[in-house]
Amino acid sequence: MLSTGPRPAPRPAPPTAQRPAPRPRPDVIVIGAGLAGLAAAHHMLASGLTVTVLEASRRPGGRMATDTVDGFRLDHGPQLLNTAYPELDRTPGLRGLPLAPLAPGALVRVAGRSHRIGRPRGHGPAPGPFTSPFASPLASPLDKARLGAALGRLAGTAPARLAARTETTAAQALPERGFAPRTVDGYLRPLLAALLCDPELGTSSRVADLVLRGYARGRVCLPVAGAASVPERLAAGLPPGTIRFGTRATEVAVNAVRTEDGAELPCRGVVVATDARSAGELLPGLRVPAFHQVTVVHHAAPRPPLREGVLVLDGDRLGPVSHSLPASEIDPTRAPAGRSLITSVVLGPPPDDDGKAVRAHLAELYETSTDEWELLAVRTDPRAVPAMPVPHDLRRPARLLAGLYVCGDHRTTSTVQGALLSGRRAAEAAVRDLVRDASAPPPESGESRPPGTPPRSEDAGGREEEAA
Repeated sequence: MLSTGPRPAPRPAPPTAQRPAPRPRPDVIVIGAGLAGLAAAHHMLASGLTVTVLEASRRPGGRMATDTVDGFRLDHGPQLLNTAYPELDRTPGLRGLPLAPLAPGALVRVAGRSHRIGRPRGHGPAPGPFTSPFASPLASPLDKARLGAALGRLAGTAPARLAARTETTAAQALPERGFAPRTVDGYLRPLLAALLCDPELGTSSRVADLVLRGYARGRVCLPVAGAASVPERLAAGLPPGTIRFGTRATEVAVNAVRTEDGAELPCRGVVVATDARSAGELLPGLRVPAFHQVTVVHHAAPRPPLREGVLVLDGDRLGPVSHSLPASEIDPTRAPAGRSLITSVVLGPPPDDDGKAVRAHLAELYETSTDEWELLAVRTDPRAVPAMPVPHDLRRPARLLAGLYVCGDHRTTSTVQGALLSGRRAAEAAVRDLVRDASAPPPESGESRPPGTPPRSEDAGGREEEAA
């Protein structure tokens, strides 16, 4: 018999898992959260585009990284910045970046002795004569005057004129720039080797001229709190959720990116901002340069080896170290109180001797005992710096197709300035394609500049941008 009593209430259906709200389709997907990609994101956001940045690792910065070990901040790479880099002011997220300038000039080890070489007084376009506190075999008073005059001419020369010079290698061009031979061999060669991370100076003379121009106009410096502070500052300046960490791109098209987990992310344009090797894998046929291997060695010392934070150069080339810095004398945030950090660079692989050759060489360069120095870390990267041999195109196009762009230090110059500039160029190309004024037909070249976007430097009287 069927019951006529009240029926039990129906059992509620189990709750269904709520799917996360789909992400809105961005205008542009940037692949890589290194300096170039982060700079491109900032410039595109400032022009009204929506942006998503995909980063395969769990942090921003790529090769520009810093570890903290026992209170020491240890950079992975050899990054030296310059206060004269224009992109430090042009990149929205980097304005006001704290920098720690090195003392002027350098301490150069030549013929078994260390010699303090000055630099132009002042930092304007017309430097004064070089100074040195004592007689030096590197430069007589006349040599110093020639050095100051030659660097003064470089400082006052427009980048476009330097880029139009006959191109050769930096090693071949230095004697032709008006420098005394002993100044070239004893000072400028080791200085450029340090700034370019190129021990043989096979780099394009145009790049070398731009680097020396920046050296004459500004101050070599370190970013305060380590190299990672630069990309971290850029990343922090983006809207929350812009960067998707742990997301590796495997395929790209002008309107979509496929990721390692099989997801397909639609968009209106893609900027490939990875390192050169990864960019070549995503963009078959893209030119991938050779590289300079660089090894960075960090030591802790109970006391600073120098009283000033000056660049120490090996002019004799008799040991593994190219250059060294009393890093905590330049930037005190890099070492705990009462300790000193010495950061040294080997242009090549690390010596296979448990660091004995490096320690012995540093004892010569600093003219002090290194017996109490503690080895903190050795970092080597076979692809640390893209090579810039002859011929080197300073303006490789950022726009491959409408909707597909590429940037990175391998597209301009292998410097922080070059990476930031390349990111801006890619952003400007994307803005011209994606934020075009529909009421105005595009020019025959297929490129236009939308209202409200800043003009490119070549639009302003044909002036070439400074790439190094």
